[in-house]
Amino acid sequence: MRRGRTITPLAAATNEAVEHAEIQMLASIFGAITLLCWITFRSWRAVLCVIVPLVIVTIMCNALMALLGIGLKVATRPVIALGVGVGVDYGIYIYERLQHEMTHAGLPLREAFYEAMRQRGTAAVFTAVTMSIGVGTWVFSALKFQADMGILLAFMFLVNVLGAIFLLPALAVWLGVGSTEKARGRGLVHS
Repeated sequence: MRRGRTITPLAAATNEAVEHAEIQMLASIFGAITLLCWITFRSWRAVLCVIVPLVIVTIMCNALMALLGIGLKVATRPVIALGVGVGVDYGIYIYERLQHEMTHAGLPLREAFYEAMRQRGTAAVFTAVTMSIGVGTWVFSALKFQADMGILLAFMFLVNVLGAIFLLPALAVWLGVGSTEKARGRGLVHS
């Protein structure tokens, strides 16, 4: 007879509660970020440029958790929330500067992104690398939980900044952000 891992009714109920709470937590976080981005930028294009990279990184983090055998537990849930909370900063910094350069300096999207990266990109990358190295040292902890959280947070900090640098401008081009910003400045478009 093969010995397997038996899940007790209490463990099954806990797993179900954690899954339900995960959905609520992510919906709350992304809902709040969406609302605040909408209030700040007043554009659904801006909201998508900031939110889509975060959603993709969150999905990748869940995949990494599955790959490393890190279970979704009460203790691991806040890590994703923290990663999203810090990661949204990178997108907001870069998009804000991008929008400023297009509306106030009249630059096309490509040049506006160059200026945004010149002015905000170094700080975003420096912050992401510094924070990733800091939490990455947790990998050497004797506590498995702390080591796992170090891996996840370092991953989220680095990949979120990469999403803001590479995916955000691609989305801006695809959504036609540059053309709508010029038209909005002339009073032709309301997004």
